[in-house]
Amino acid sequence: EKLGADALPLQIPVGKESEFRGVIDLVNNQAITWEDDDLGANATIGPIPEDLAEIAATHRKNLIERAAMESEELLEKAYEDIDSITRKELMDAIRLGTLRRSLIPTFCGTALKNKGVQPLLDGVCLYLPSPNDLPPVTGIAPGSGKEIRRAHSPSDPFAALCFKVATDPYVGRIAFLRAYSGRLKAGGFAYNTRTEKPERLSRLLQFHSNKKEPLESVQAGDIFGAIGKHVKTGDTLCEEQDKIILESIEFPEPVVGIAIEPKNKEDIDKLSMALVRLKEEDPTLQVEVDLENGQTIIKGMGELHLDIILDRLQREFKVIVNRGKPRVNYREELTQTIKHREIHKKQTGGRGQFADIQVEIGPTDKEEKGLEFVNDIKGGNIPKEYIPSVKKGFEEAMNSGPLAGFPVDRMKVRLFDGSFHDVDSDQNSFEQVAKTAFRKAAMSAKPVLMEPIMSVEVTTPSTYTGQVTGDLNKRRGIIRGSINKHNAEIIQADVPLAEFFGYSQDLRSITSGRGAVNSSFSHYSAVPKHISEELTASKA
Repeated sequence: EKLGADALPLQIPVGKESEFRGVIDLVNNQAITWEDDDLGANATIGPIPEDLAEIAATHRKNLIERAAMESEELLEKAYEDIDSITRKELMDAIRLGTLRRSLIPTFCGTALKNKGVQPLLDGVCLYLPSPNDLPPVTGIAPGSGKEIRRAHSPSDPFAALCFKVATDPYVGRIAFLRAYSGRLKAGGFAYNTRTEKPERLSRLLQFHSNKKEPLESVQAGDIFGAIGKHVKTGDTLCEEQDKIILESIEFPEPVVGIAIEPKNKEDIDKLSMALVRLKEEDPTLQVEVDLENGQTIIKGMGELHLDIILDRLQREFKVIVNRGKPRVNYREELTQTIKHREIHKKQTGGRGQFADIQVEIGPTDKEEKGLEFVNDIKGGNIPKEYIPSVKKGFEEAMNSGPLAGFPVDRMKVRLFDGSFHDVDSDQNSFEQVAKTAFRKAAMSAKPVLMEPIMSVEVTTPSTYTGQVTGDLNKRRGIIRGSINKHNAEIIQADVPLAEFFGYSQDLRSITSGRGAVNSSFSHYSAVPKHISEELTASKA
């Protein structure tokens, strides 16, 4: 009822909780039981126990009646004689309903003791769509952006997408890929559309839980591991003669950072190596070194994300670290456009330095992050070879904003005039003048501090709605709405990340452990003036 899903039980349990020992397979009309001592390694198939025969018959009848609704022919057959429907007809109808998403095959079991896991995996193969049930995959041609379609067939050109990178203690760096079309042999070359270079996949591997087997080749529909040096998450590998870029994976900017240091000084090198390997596996993890105090700062999607990283450092890499308090990744943004002239002039006896620029600095209308640079120089007042240096200077200056040193995410600069010296001007002079121009002009462009806002969804029993809403309001949260579902209230709100630390624990306390929260980064918004003044003062 909560999910609005038409769940169709294909099994019912034999026993429950600590007494759970197996399932009744309603499709095959038989019982499958497991023993506790072998953790589900061996299953016993037999007749349905007498005490469950009646309830099993009822559930099987319901299963056949619901599955028969997927086919008019089968429905007529069920009306005439429900027992005449064969096992294959029943399974075909269940699969058809699954592909239509009109029903959801439902299994039961316990992962802890591996009971019911094998029939569930069989169900994945029997009922879920294979690549042949899906439409051709679409991608774009590098350069032209033209849409390309590839059939899920070994005869089409090879194309695969890397969805994960992991480090194996024995094999090394493994890229996990899904082949969407074509065929590839072990030791063969595949073109990486990101690096624009061929990549040799020296070994192809098939994974079975904690075991791996070498593969001679892979083809459309296969999920496999490959040993490749430069493959990253989101990369498309394809044939060099038939290039395609499959749907890339977009990773949001990290919003939380903490400073870490190893407890033992001798672990400094181990920590650096561990962070490099974790960063390869997890593209949402960022590692920076604060140049002012030498601190190592890791940034991620939230407190839980960083907690898992620290746990992995200790468990997998044997590095125990001290951690600082979570820090919010603020940004700065210009709100007004101003004109500014800056002259960089230095004479030290020999050849000097000279650069002169006139620019317009302010906010940009574009959604994309980064610098929007407009070159409006006329008549060669600044030689063309110096223009990229001006752009580079502004791009580097954006890393430290005028208010509190936080990065400026987006900005527009229009270079419209300037001058140079035949002897003293060079690329470095124009890069330096751009940095100086930004430092002096940015404060006049009315900068504001921006903070990350989290999109929050809180599920709570209706009796606690008032307390939860009040607590969100105290955290400067803006309630976007609420939905009532079966005596539970789902509250949707936007909450500043700075006020959101430790919220899960506070919610459990407010709701006596019955509340739950989901959150994700939403957008950046201007910080209230009094908080901005505090942050600016503390940074200064």
